Amino acid sequence: MSALDDSVCVQVPATPLDEKKTLIEGNTEKFVVDEVSGWLRVFSDGTVDRTWTGPPEVQFLATPYFPSSANAAADGVTVHDLTVDTFSGLALRVYLPAGSEAEVGEHFPVLLHFHGGGFCISRPSWHMYYQFYARLAAATGAAVVSVYTRPAPEHRLPAAVDDCFAGLLWLRSLAQSPPPPAAAASSSGDHPAVAALRRRGDFSRVFLIGESSGGNLVHEVAALAGRQEDDFWAPLRLAGAVPIHPGFVRSTRSRSEMDCSLETPFLTLDMLDKFLYLALPEGATKDHPITCPMGPQAPEMAGLRMPPVMVVVAERDLIRDTEMEYCEAMKAAGKEVEVVEESGVGHSFYLNKLAVDFDPHVGSQTAALIESIKDFVNRH
Repeated sequence: MSALDDSVCVQVPATPLDEKKTLIEGNTEKFVVDEVSGWLRVFSDGTVDRTWTGPPEVQFLATPYFPSSANAAADGVTVHDLTVDTFSGLALRVYLPAGSEAEVGEHFPVLLHFHGGGFCISRPSWHMYYQFYARLAAATGAAVVSVYTRPAPEHRLPAAVDDCFAGLLWLRSLAQSPPPPAAAASSSGDHPAVAALRRRGDFSRVFLIGESSGGNLVHEVAALAGRQEDDFWAPLRLAGAVPIHPGFVRSTRSRSEMDCSLETPFLTLDMLDKFLYLALPEGATKDHPITCPMGPQAPEMAGLRMPPVMVVVAERDLIRDTEMEYCEAMKAAGKEVEVVEESGVGHSFYLNKLAVDFDPHVGSQTAALIESIKDFVNRH
């Protein structure tokens, strides 16, 4: 890590929305009230523009990707986009391992994925997620079910928590309904992916996984699930949780946040401050329980029923210090916590397909991350 004297970030308070007024050319009524460079603009009428305006060479990472069946098969998966509740609009992207039962096994674990994006941006269909989670599904022989969450500021927290918990409840509904015989699956009325999950999903081995703000959602959903008795979930069992580079922070800056050399296109101080300003309930600070579960405003960790947790921390993550603080607080509360530390890489590095392919160190650390997740799943 660079010496702080060489690269120090100056703390600039987030600018209130009503103090920033950038007129849109040719429109004296509608103006920008806040923006996160490259990612989104919020307008005075409440609308939000999430058109990518950053470097064009990486735009594909933030673009929806709908692979052909041939391309998905080449990556070892089948991919399915589903709306499973038309009333609530709950939508999912499902990755299934492409191998036969003889190749993959009769039953596979299920990874329920919550995407990152500071609660304000990104979708499960983006290429950055496809290139990693297709690879993870193929490597682990697991199904990956990724939840579309409602974004802030249109839907402030806890909306995303509610969406992710609804995803877990949907898996519970599958686990509690008997699967049709394989021969009758095509006539059951289920989408083929749903039929495959009913028939082959091992719901006694459901894992929560998510990166960045999705890591916060992993903690929240695991804690919510733990409030219910095991009989409520049976035969579904929450076997483990994997927050990757979770977005745990405090209102006061940590030492790592003050090191500007740790900023990356996936996380800057400006992104951190503004996304959370737009996402948290109005009037809340970063000490809110969703962003600071180890803080005084959050429920006592000792009272939480949590599954085994594997926290992934990157050495050069801007919020590394508060991620480690979370790990220590969980351990002090008697929770089963493993910490996987990745050397020489930053926040959400494995989502950058260009770096994964062309930087040998990033590529090797991504492969090591997949192996760590695979090992955790296999042990639980």
